[in-house]
Amino acid sequence: MNGQFDSDLFYEAEFVEHRAVAEATHKALKAAFKQLLAQAVATLDNGGKLMLFGNGGSAADAQHLATELTVRYVKNRRALAAIALTTDSSALSAIGNDIGFDRLFSRQIEALGKPGDLAIGITTSGASPNVLEAFKVAKQMGIVVACLTGKDGGKAKDLADIVLIVPSNTTSRIQEMHITLGQMMCGGIEFALGIADGPDPFGPKT
Repeated sequence: MNGQFDSDLFYEAEFVEHRAVAEATHKALKAAFKQLLAQAVATLDNGGKLMLFGNGGSAADAQHLATELTVRYVKNRRALAAIALTTDSSALSAIGNDIGFDRLFSRQIEALGKPGDLAIGITTSGASPNVLEAFKVAKQMGIVVACLTGKDGGKAKDLADIVLIVPSNTTSRIQEMHITLGQMMCGGIEFALGIADGPDPFGPKT
């Protein structure tokens, strides 16, 4: 191990930055999160589906969140329609090889998407070409587009209908907030649809 590296200082510094980004996210994204949650609930309530996608760690987040919805989050309940566009190796390799990597997600949206669905792209930079292309195609098809991003939002902030920009330039901290916000969305969906146990954070139904 490098003699100059202090693991104790590193440990503390990572948590200091995590807490700072979490607090900044808490303060900045309440309205945007409320908008995302409302759109996700309306989509599912009206028979639509959530399509999630991203690259690398964001691909893993897309798969994670889609599974929370199709299987369960808080409790056993009816399945909720969600799909990660990052998991079909045959489709991904064929699109990348035959059409181009930039079309990785847009081609699947062309095949599977319909008006009334919600496309959720996850990109820490807001600049991933295949995510941006998916946004363009989704909007052309009349599909609502949401984006979880960070830094300055990149080009994604101008293409998406709903934008959650984590106030950080550190990729790992942005990813931590993305999965937090995504799991909050899953929990909120269960409460809003009346299929979760425990106190309803939305208050009594009217």
